Amino acid sequence: MLRKLRMFRRSRTVLIASIMATAATTILVGSPATAATTSTTSTTGSGNAAVQRALDDAVSAGGAPGILAEVQSGSTGWFGSAGLGDTATGRKRLASDRFRIGSTTKTFTATVLLQLVGEGRLGLNDTVEKWLPGVVRGNGHDGSKITVRQLLNHTSGIYNYTNDQGVVDKLVGPGFLEHRFDSFQPKQLVQIAMNHAPAFAPGTWWAYSNTNFILAGMIAERVSGHSLATEVTRRIIVPLGLANTYVGGQSTSIYGPHSQHYSKLLLPDPAAQIYDVTDLNPSWAGSAGDMVSTSGDINRFYTSLLRGRLLPAAQQKEMFTAVPTKEWIPDTGYGLGLITQKLSCGVQVWGHGGTIHGSLSWSMGLRDGSKMATTNINGDWVDQGGISNNVMQAAFCPATSTSTKQTATPSAVRPLQLF
Repeated sequence: MLRKLRMFRRSRTVLIASIMATAATTILVGSPATAATTSTTSTTGSGNAAVQRALDDAVSAGGAPGILAEVQSGSTGWFGSAGLGDTATGRKRLASDRFRIGSTTKTFTATVLLQLVGEGRLGLNDTVEKWLPGVVRGNGHDGSKITVRQLLNHTSGIYNYTNDQGVVDKLVGPGFLEHRFDSFQPKQLVQIAMNHAPAFAPGTWWAYSNTNFILAGMIAERVSGHSLATEVTRRIIVPLGLANTYVGGQSTSIYGPHSQHYSKLLLPDPAAQIYDVTDLNPSWAGSAGDMVSTSGDINRFYTSLLRGRLLPAAQQKEMFTAVPTKEWIPDTGYGLGLITQKLSCGVQVWGHGGTIHGSLSWSMGLRDGSKMATTNINGDWVDQGGISNNVMQAAFCPATSTSTKQTATPSAVRPLQLF
């Protein structure tokens, strides 16, 4: 993961000089600096003052245009926000706001695949070649040696297509302005990965790769005979009543109420222009990161998952069997489409995070599902790791939580970067 981040930073640097050449093609938005004094708190519970302080700090000290958080503890819910959902109109962030959830999509994809495993329609030890013959092949990749389990826990070694320089050129800097509405197909994304050598031999190491979950989505479609969107909808969204959640697919707009999504095009220059990137085609992220949801819906999904309501016991155990990922994020592990994280107070939480243009998310809950917290920032240039870590610390370790000013350090937990 760190290697991937370094590569993105190098690619972003060389693009700064040309950013203005295409600026006229996208709406420029005002500076979010005025958002610092705008906060909203809505409570049906108590004890989340530390979370609200973390949200306020994310705007006043962290530079976020707007941030929201929702905490669910048993039957008691709490929502808070700070900053703005729309810097042009002054609209605040609301509990009804839908946003792009990026890699949190991976848990939905993994859940569908594990349900199919529970139904006996495939096995976690099945090879990729069995279900997608000839798809994972070339430059040292061999689908006959990679299992479904290795896709879901990122131990396959398959090259991450979002590291490809051609993809980077379309996602970072002015290239994004030109290609934000491009359409991609899953097999096309996998082929990009096949043009590179694997990161390592299957099962010998761990490395985050979006290609794994593109393949997982393709397998789910092959096994079920339906689109992944259909399976996610009928297996998860409808049964749980997630009325504000849907698979993005090729849709370029966010349907329903939503905040605007703001971006500096992933450029490292603090003075870079801010763009409204709410509309984009998320098909390049596909089953690895294209979904839209709300904080309330995400909390409901993970609460049900943590409580064992979505998977049979055997598949639940598999999902929560994590491999260590300390080289990626300190004190973490990765199960099957699920991250586990130990907070500073010793509390172990489970969930996922996601980054996509203009939207940074992080969701975590206790293993028994008794408490869940989700946060989202509608600007992608801030210290996502520090801010998200502060919110989670405040939610689960309120006695030891402090402000962003004090804890937003490079060693803080970092949610997923691209994407």
